[in-house]
Amino acid sequence: MSVAAYGGHDRPGINQKSDESSQPPGDGTGTGDGEARLDGGERPCRREGTIVFVAWRDLRAARGRFVLIGSVVSLITLLVGFLAGLTGGLGAQDVSAVLGLPGNRLVLQEPSTGQPSFSQSTIDAATVSAWRQSSGVEHVTPIGIAQGRAEAHAETAPAVAVALFGVPRGAPASTVTDLAPRSDDTVGLSAGAAKDLDVAVGDAVTIAARTYRVATVGGDAWYSHTPVVALSPTAWASTDRRLGGDGEATVLAVSGAPDWGSTADRTHTVAASPLASLTALETFKSEVGSLGLMIVMLFGVSALVVGAFFTVWTLQRADDIAVLKALGASDASLVGDALGQALVVLAAGVGVGIGLVSVLGTLANGVLPFLLSPLTTLLPAAVMVVLGLAGAAVALRTVTRADPLTALGSNR
Repeated sequence: MSVAAYGGHDRPGINQKSDESSQPPGDGTGTGDGEARLDGGERPCRREGTIVFVAWRDLRAARGRFVLIGSVVSLITLLVGFLAGLTGGLGAQDVSAVLGLPGNRLVLQEPSTGQPSFSQSTIDAATVSAWRQSSGVEHVTPIGIAQGRAEAHAETAPAVAVALFGVPRGAPASTVTDLAPRSDDTVGLSAGAAKDLDVAVGDAVTIAARTYRVATVGGDAWYSHTPVVALSPTAWASTDRRLGGDGEATVLAVSGAPDWGSTADRTHTVAASPLASLTALETFKSEVGSLGLMIVMLFGVSALVVGAFFTVWTLQRADDIAVLKALGASDASLVGDALGQALVVLAAGVGVGIGLVSVLGTLANGVLPFLLSPLTTLLPAAVMVVLGLAGAAVALRTVTRADPLTALGSNR
């Protein structure tokens, strides 16, 4: 890389004589505007009054290297984005019914040891009554949850695993309560259940040796990767006993502003927001924890890869950086140049990767539980750029510590 390539031809060379207008004052203590400073002082390297942005020239001169690192960034972004979308899709199929319950808080039974669990929680009638009589409570909706199987009345129709929800009529509107059937011999199906069973309103389905008529088909609601089927509280309690349960409600959806802590202590229950209650689902914790760890590790890999590339690239340019500083380039301009170069590479690589995620996610949405949203595309993209810049910042020590006197070395 020559000095002229960075605008050095607009200044007197190191071994050239400058004209009188560029000579220092007669006392020898000042420096003219056109004189190179070799003492490490910060004088901006300018051409026609503008700081030279050398990153663009590097990008053009070494296209192969930057295309290679950009491709690596794109592939890592593709992996991160696809994992994020898959995590979101699996999470939605695991907890969307829980998040679709009404109320400010969800109340579960407090276990004697360990954490509350939807699979172990049982709320008896006395506990329901105690919550309803608590000051500040506006509405209490007991919800029963059990796992079962349903099958349509067709000779070749296989049984489908479903989540059976006991939902009372007249509860506050929500994704789940909108499925509540009008009578004990009817059921409400979520969109996923209707699709898996291949039935519509008016068709018959069999659950635990009892036949029900489909009264309504609502929105998408999933619990532990099984679609939701809503029964009346009486029908659900009877079905739960046939499946080996006790027929008691599993969770209370409570609306209002009571003293949550004291009421929970008095009734031996645990009250938490719907989002915080997700930790009571064992499958959610294991799945999201595993996939989330993989995403975090990929973020770390991206920062290391980008940091290693720009560290090596900056070391290779150490002599050229020294020449630029000898010509008067300031540390700030060189740091901005290096980070700007990294930002261009990261923006291009991440942009291509997120584009591929959007295309592949759209194609896979009907086959895999994939969630395509800003949380699974734009957020990972922003994190990738920030971590990539943090990795590139490791190389800035070479920029700020470059000695202008190196420009006078024997290799120059």
